[in-house]
Amino acid sequence: MFFKTHNTAPISANGTCFQGCLASDYSNIVQVFGEPIECDSYKIDAEWVICFSDGKIATIYNWKDGKNYCGDDGLDPEDIREWHIGGNSTEVVSRIQNLLTDPWPVFDEIRQAAALE
Repeated sequence: MFFKTHNTAPISANGTCFQGCLASDYSNIVQVFGEPIECDSYKIDAEWVICFSDGKIATIYNWKDGKNYCGDDGLDPEDIREWHIGGNSTEVVSRIQNLLTDPWPVFDEIRQAAALE
C-alpha cells in the first residue's frame, strides 16, 4: 500500500481520533515517514500525518509525555518509545505497525518514491 506524508503533500487530519498505540523509537519513525510536523500544541511534541492510497488517514503522535506538556520533566521526542496512532479507521493501526517493523529496508526507496507520486 502506497502512502504520502505531510512532507510531500498537504494532508488534513480533521476527523481523526485515537485508534491504538505503537512501540517504536523516534529515529525509526523518521526513517520511514520523514521529519514530524512542527508542533506548538501543549499536549503533543511530534506528529506525522500519513495518507494511504485508499484515502485512509493516519497520524502518529506523542501524548502528554513530552516537554510541551510536562515541562522539564517531559521527554524529548528522541527519547519517546510509546506513540499514539490516530486515524479515520482502525485499519491504519496495523498498516503503520507493519511499515515500521518491516524487516526489508530495501523497500524504503520504493516507499519514498511512491510518496512523491
